[in-house]
Amino acid sequence: MTMRRVFAAIVDVAMVMTVYQVASAQPSTDQAVKRVIIRAGHLLDVKTGKTLNDQVIVIEGDKIVAVGPASNPQAGAGGSSIDLSTSTVLPGLIDGHTHLTGDPRNIGYQSLGLSVPREALIGARNARLTLQAGFTTVRNVAASGYSDVALRDAINAGDIPGPRMLVSGPPLSITGGHCDNNLLPYEYHATSDGAADGIEAVQHKVREIIKYGADLIKICATGGVLSKGDDPQASQYTLEEMKAIVADAHRLGRKVAAHAHGAQGIRWASEAGVDSVEHASYIDDAAIAEMKKNGTYLVPTLYLGDWFLENAEKNHVPDFLLVKAKAVMPAARKNVAHAFASGVKVAFGTDAAVYPHGLNAHEFAVMVKLGLGPLQAIQAATVNDADLLGWSDKVGTIEPGKWADIIAVDGDPVKDVTTLEHVKFVMKGGEVVKNEYGKTQ
Repeated sequence: MTMRRVFAAIVDVAMVMTVYQVASAQPSTDQAVKRVIIRAGHLLDVKTGKTLNDQVIVIEGDKIVAVGPASNPQAGAGGSSIDLSTSTVLPGLIDGHTHLTGDPRNIGYQSLGLSVPREALIGARNARLTLQAGFTTVRNVAASGYSDVALRDAINAGDIPGPRMLVSGPPLSITGGHCDNNLLPYEYHATSDGAADGIEAVQHKVREIIKYGADLIKICATGGVLSKGDDPQASQYTLEEMKAIVADAHRLGRKVAAHAHGAQGIRWASEAGVDSVEHASYIDDAAIAEMKKNGTYLVPTLYLGDWFLENAEKNHVPDFLLVKAKAVMPAARKNVAHAFASGVKVAFGTDAAVYPHGLNAHEFAVMVKLGLGPLQAIQAATVNDADLLGWSDKVGTIEPGKWADIIAVDGDPVKDVTTLEHVKFVMKGGEVVKNEYGKTQ
């Protein structure tokens, strides 16, 4: 009898465990995957440029699971519904060149009064503004003290609203070059977090920046505009130094963005294997040919010239910066237009922080004015940027398997690209973060 009782007890325990395991395997109502149906009056296929009418987008959790005609009887089965039937729907926009922890009020000597924690808090405000403007993903290229790493991690943790971020941390710079701290006299011995000279030093700096959380590497290949004592047309890093930077970054799974205004620096950066050249204000035919040969993306950052020069006096921009800005920014328009006409690969970027965050979409109109078609400009901020970031399987189109990052506007952005300056609906990862239409069931 004793053995029978022991056996019966074992059976009872086994049955309880089985019931528990089965129950645990079944999702509760609270754990069920959230299902959302978006009814799109017009859906822009950014790959082909075709606008599809009367479509539905089925979202489960944070991913798109189906896209198709509203006439399909299975299209709208189950889940809550969002009515965008009078709107044009397209994928969340991508900005490939931002500085979320920066602000146009803090240029030149004003920047010396900011702590790294303060910059991170500025970034929290700017991240919200950028997301509300319809940019659901950004590449942040340069921030002090890894403040952009902290911002990215806070957004990913759900602590604050903001776009998906790929971040560079501190940019690499030669001593005394653009991206070094050149504002203080010798006795302060001030240097930037990313200052490094020589092959061994730049290799160490790349590894250090990756150690502290960078998703990509930013280098300053030439002088710049908003810095003291350097020439935008002068090359900074040597070709050999840039090759060493790119080799280490690529081996460690990071892409490289190169700030470069001068033609020689652009050419060397592309030859070294960088993934993108930013600004390219003095790009010439030799640099264009090198970029086309290597498949290097151009990230032009054009609208900033309009806003910066119009607001320079109000923002008390120092003369040593304004002189360079008045020379470089108009030259960029002419030379980048030539690069567009020559067929370089173009990715969308704004340099937001030189002008207020949230105005990112004003870049589209300038790109079109300089020769790109509206669809080409939109593709630069969707499929091209996704490719540049290495995220083509995650963002850039509205397709099954992609993150549910979706925006909507009135009108047709392929006919009038300025409609993207007035985004009325924003969804990131299946969660609505802005809806001026107010039609959700």
